[in-house]
Amino acid sequence: MKLLVTGGAGFIGSHFARRMLGADDIEQVTVLDALTYAGDRGNLGQAFLDPRLELVIGDICDAALVDDLMVQHTAVVHFAAESHVDRSFTTAGRFITTNVIGTQTVADAAMRHGIEKFVHVSTDEVYGPLLDGAATEDHPLRPTVPYAASKAAGDLVALSYWHTYGAPVCVTRSSNNYGPCQHPEKIIPLFVTKLLRGEQVTLHGEGRHLRNWLHVEDNCAGVELVLRAGKPGEVYNVGGGTDLSSKELTGKLLTICGTDWGRVTHVPDRLSNDLRYAMDWSKLAALGYRPVHDFQTGLEETVDWYRRNPDRWAPLSRSLLPALPCPRGTLDTTREPQHV
Repeated sequence: MKLLVTGGAGFIGSHFARRMLGADDIEQVTVLDALTYAGDRGNLGQAFLDPRLELVIGDICDAALVDDLMVQHTAVVHFAAESHVDRSFTTAGRFITTNVIGTQTVADAAMRHGIEKFVHVSTDEVYGPLLDGAATEDHPLRPTVPYAASKAAGDLVALSYWHTYGAPVCVTRSSNNYGPCQHPEKIIPLFVTKLLRGEQVTLHGEGRHLRNWLHVEDNCAGVELVLRAGKPGEVYNVGGGTDLSSKELTGKLLTICGTDWGRVTHVPDRLSNDLRYAMDWSKLAALGYRPVHDFQTGLEETVDWYRRNPDRWAPLSRSLLPALPCPRGTLDTTREPQHV
């Protein structure tokens, strides 16, 4: 298999790219990443020692570049996306461009070049809040924030290429991921890095917001299973993590970091902060999916990674400002794509 991984220098995408390089049937892994603030060559680490890996720096909205790359591959897994909810409140247009038009660009190239499998990676947030029960894959999409709306639109665009053209598209929707190498704008690395620096952390509202926490490697295992065995035209929920309120999660992080609730400041809830997400993942389980990471162990290992690697996250933390608008990154779109 010759595999194109968009967004493969980001958090989840880099874990997936490294995972696939461990498979005997993988001839090539090409990572296409714009290296915005959320992408980092360092996430791929020792994978660069493998001659089968190539990093191409470029934008998924660059149709010519995507077309040139697609023709060299047999499958594509599409992680590339703007992904932080808070940023979507003030830069919604950027989310629509990347998550919708970018997805269409990738899907169009995959369709025209006869790609054997196109996996579009999405999120449980497209289902919106559920006060009870769990969303199956055919649950209505009811996103409440620009980020989730852009992902839902991207899902529908990708699936339309199956219904219209017969392109072999599958969609995965996972719950909240955690693990090493995640950008410190997300809650777990944000809290950990602040606590390691001796700073306060802020808890929204009463801390009752419930999320399912899934180790990034378990999500990658689910995505690989869909890549290999998923039925074209189908959606697969990737769940099976641990349900925790934000207050419960904070308590665990305080304990692991060796501190107490005196380091927590309560602040008013943010805009449109959905109370609860929940998914039914029995469809993927029927294909053989089983998450294997114990949450407590995985969380302790994640905290330990941040403790041991301040050089990876400290420079990124400097860019986290109270004001939400943030430069997209240092990508110079006037340059030719770089192959690294």
